[in-house]
Amino acid sequence: MNMYKKHARAWIEEHARDISDWHQIIWNFAEPAWREYKSSAWYVDQLRRAGFSVEEQSAGMPTAFCAVWENGRGGPTIGAYAEYDATPANSQEQVPYECPRAGLNPYAAGHTDPHSALGMGSFAAVLAVKHVMERHNIPGRLKFFGEPAEKMCGSKPLHAANGYYNDVDAFISFHPSCRLSLCNTVYWDIHCGSSYGRVFTFECKHPETWGEAPERMLMPLQQVVARAPGALDAVCLMYTTSRYTNTSMLPRSGGWYISEAILVGGQATADHLAPRLGQIYYCWRAPTIAMQERIAEVLENNARHVAAITHCEMRGDWVQKNRVGLPNHALARLAYSNLELAGPPQFDEQARDFGRQILRNLGYAAPEDPIMPECSRLHDPREADKALRAGLPSWQQHFMSDDYVEYTWHAPTVRLFIGRCMIERPAEYPRHVMPMWVWNALGGKRECIDPTIYSAARTISYTILDLLTCPDELAEAKREFIERTGGGIGGSKWMKPLMPAGAPAPVHFRWPEYITTQRGAQEWWIPQETR
Repeated sequence: MNMYKKHARAWIEEHARDISDWHQIIWNFAEPAWREYKSSAWYVDQLRRAGFSVEEQSAGMPTAFCAVWENGRGGPTIGAYAEYDATPANSQEQVPYECPRAGLNPYAAGHTDPHSALGMGSFAAVLAVKHVMERHNIPGRLKFFGEPAEKMCGSKPLHAANGYYNDVDAFISFHPSCRLSLCNTVYWDIHCGSSYGRVFTFECKHPETWGEAPERMLMPLQQVVARAPGALDAVCLMYTTSRYTNTSMLPRSGGWYISEAILVGGQATADHLAPRLGQIYYCWRAPTIAMQERIAEVLENNARHVAAITHCEMRGDWVQKNRVGLPNHALARLAYSNLELAGPPQFDEQARDFGRQILRNLGYAAPEDPIMPECSRLHDPREADKALRAGLPSWQQHFMSDDYVEYTWHAPTVRLFIGRCMIERPAEYPRHVMPMWVWNALGGKRECIDPTIYSAARTISYTILDLLTCPDELAEAKREFIERTGGGIGGSKWMKPLMPAGAPAPVHFRWPEYITTQRGAQEWWIPQETR
């Protein structure tokens, strides 16, 4: 614990209440993917107040930003980031029972992982590092990104394709843990895989050409001729056809999967008119790019045939295409050593009491300490890697997906996990699954989530300070990056971004969002039920 780290820790402790309050702001905004207007604006304002120069709407994304602060010349550039998108249908108050947020439809958004804590842990660390750099005149540059739509793996592929990451020397990627074996550790060999997302649009532009009209019409045309199937049938057929062909796309191994969401299904007024517009969004995740491309081929083929059957025209638009993760052992070792120094989160009696209340409200007996002990223990990266490997085929090198992988192809990157408060399932019901509202309430309650944020802030700040003040540490990480990529960016083993430079941000689709209507206050896009 050198003086730089002591001063970073002191700054975090001095500003602990501010950090907690800031997290509450983002958590309560609870804005979904591509619609994080308030959350993004809050970060932009805070960063500018702290002296950062901020580019808003970076890479053409309305809720993204790129903030830079530099102290002197000649030091390295270290990257970190905030995410702030919430998940639809996860609205929950900070109470120990199921209770969607007041005044909104129960299917409004809420923070699940929570990305509110992800962003705040990194943000607090960067501010602490800036304070230490100024105090000790440490040269270097901090580059802090606002990354919207992580649930769609959306922003980082666009930032990468437009060159925003090319001048960074190392990245710190943090996420609150989602698995017990990944509490308080870092990824070693197994990193996240790839995510693709595509919207298929079906338009029945000329329904009148579907059939022929009689010689003389005594009624409006649409009442006497066969109606074209149209766009609603196209969406329905695309859904069922792709379900039928799902098991034929790839062998059932490797943990790949496809999810879908209907964005537009005709219009709300039923009539004999052909539905003119339909849209369905597919997201598919797999451990290799070859698997991703095969799934894309089948879906595209399905869409073409469905369009022909339903008398529609079809268009496909990419929402996301990201690469697979690239390990960096040198940076992983450095970050884990700083996690050991910073210490994992510890949860107090208030957090335990909140957990006991949750269990009682679910009808279970509550133990004295309901919080899983793994949440506050360190997990050696190699052992965590073995735990992941145990459930995977021998050929599989990547698991799950997250768009932080884009950083790994532009600079040495560590993926850091800090334990979050998780509750033990009662011993008498070992196979019971906790409802999502439990997870969401724990992610908002100060006593349950603040320890995670503080531990992350300490670990990230210590690691950045080492990269700024210990040239050998950064040099080792960069040597490994150059070796793994065959020469760095553009090298013989380097994988280029999968999205093209200048690709438009997919913000124009009908994603869920909060709206203001003539009926009054802000609503979720599904109106609040009044019956």
